[in-house]
Amino acid sequence: MDNSEYPASLELHKVYRVFLDKEAERHGDLRVVDESGEDYLYPADYFVLVDLPRDTMHALSKSYTRGMQRAG
Repeated sequence: MDNSEYPASLELHKVYRVFLDKEAERHGDLRVVDESGEDYLYPADYFVLVDLPRDTMHALSKSYTRGMQRAG
């Protein structure tokens, strides 16, 4: 991952949540929930997409939901 232009918003070697955004993808971007907790567009080539096991995805989703409930 490259965070040289966004060091406060993106940490190296971290797994980030990505939302499906076909329009962004057409422009070479990804919609990523960054360190602010909000989703923003970043160049797709800044990231490496990984397929995680279903159980891992479920656990991360539950953790993300709990975090959003505490923040909200």
